[in-house]
Amino acid sequence: MTNSPTGAAEPALRIADFGIDTTSRATGEALRDYVGKIRRGDLGALPALVMLAVLLVLFAALSEDFLTLNNLANLLHQGAGQAIIAMGIVYVLLIGEIDLSAGTASGVAASVLALHFQHDGNLLGAMGGSVFYAFALGLAGAALLALLLRIWLGAGLSALALVLVVAGVGANPWLEMLLAVCVGAAIGCVTGFAVSKVRIPSFVVTLGLFITWSGVVLQLVGPGGTISVRQSPELFAVANGSLGVAGSWLLFLVTGAGYAAVVAHRHLTRLRRGLVAQPTVLVVAKVGAVLGCGGVATYLLTLNRSPHPELASIRGVPYVVPIILVLLIVGTYVLDRTRFGRHLCAVGNNRDAAHRAGVNVAKIRMSAFIICSSVAAVGAIVYTSKVGSVDGSAGNGNLVLFAVGAAVIGGTSLFGGKGRLQDAVLGGAVLATVQNGLNLLGFAAAPVNIITGLVLVAAAGVDALSRRRSTAQHDS
Repeated sequence: MTNSPTGAAEPALRIADFGIDTTSRATGEALRDYVGKIRRGDLGALPALVMLAVLLVLFAALSEDFLTLNNLANLLHQGAGQAIIAMGIVYVLLIGEIDLSAGTASGVAASVLALHFQHDGNLLGAMGGSVFYAFALGLAGAALLALLLRIWLGAGLSALALVLVVAGVGANPWLEMLLAVCVGAAIGCVTGFAVSKVRIPSFVVTLGLFITWSGVVLQLVGPGGTISVRQSPELFAVANGSLGVAGSWLLFLVTGAGYAAVVAHRHLTRLRRGLVAQPTVLVVAKVGAVLGCGGVATYLLTLNRSPHPELASIRGVPYVVPIILVLLIVGTYVLDRTRFGRHLCAVGNNRDAAHRAGVNVAKIRMSAFIICSSVAAVGAIVYTSKVGSVDGSAGNGNLVLFAVGAAVIGGTSLFGGKGRLQDAVLGGAVLATVQNGLNLLGFAAAPVNIITGLVLVAAAGVDALSRRRSTAQHDS
């Protein structure tokens, strides 16, 4: 076989056919592409980043206490539970649905946790016979519903909750936290089945369950009742404790090195395969900025931030930070690197097209609600730890609205198909900053709610307008 100029040119011609995927971009070209995306309405997290920067500058100028180490650490504590619940809601928003019951579902999980702890695992005595058996039957039914759709994780967690409830194992903080997550998963099975198989609109189902679960919380805790968990150092430390100085720096080194390795691997892989990639200079700058911010934050948090340093020392990264990081890393991997994540976005973008492509739409939709309620239960653990108790209003009020708002503020679309877990964290930071700053300035509850609500409306408006502009650009 002889080589010919024509034959030698064929690979180059084939590569040229895919020039949009193989052309390497310079820094200027990458920046122009980014500006073009913004003009087309693909804003991503930019509005939230701008909003957060403006708020930080504004509150720092208006309050001398805002940028103190103690207050910045309090921001992490105050916004953690809300951000975690928002991370769970992202999964539901991705499929174009809504879960208004996530807040009260977290209240049920927190109530069961507290009852199990206070009564040394004797939930039969704590709940009373009829309530206990109805609760156990509900857990068994949730496991059965998950089995019908072959969602093994949901079935397994619901069954485990049933075992823990019936077995009456003595109080153990780790067991109580596991039980809370399992109860959350069982609640997600019920919600998801009603939406995906019975096909009741998610707004109607979750609104009804919002009321139902708030009634369950009142039944478990009692009107005006409070169940304390402060007696458990482990439960109380979840939202109030911190890593040591050495542990804080170890966390930074592990997460920083892991982040840099993942970004470098993806970048080098795209370059090696001839795929379009960001300029190496921008990638290095991005990694350097993230590591620099993380290093500065770690250093500041390892300083003594106690209001009375002569009496006590408070140092280290709060425990809520590694909790959020674990949820963020695992969840981002699931959404970006697994078939389930791709199917989730496909269902959110076009449910009918996903069904025709062979996606089990009902299973994906139910799974999203199971994840949402399970993650909401983790948020309930953080909230319970922060307050040190559970009362009859657990999970009620504006909790779920703020969680949905946090996801939308960060860049997740209310219309489905677009969103990342980091959106919830970023949006949660914005809301926590608004509430913290206004409280430092002495605002009463009424103006705080008004301003926070206007921020949520503005975020929803930006999402709607950017989506409309993106659709118009696509159609043209």
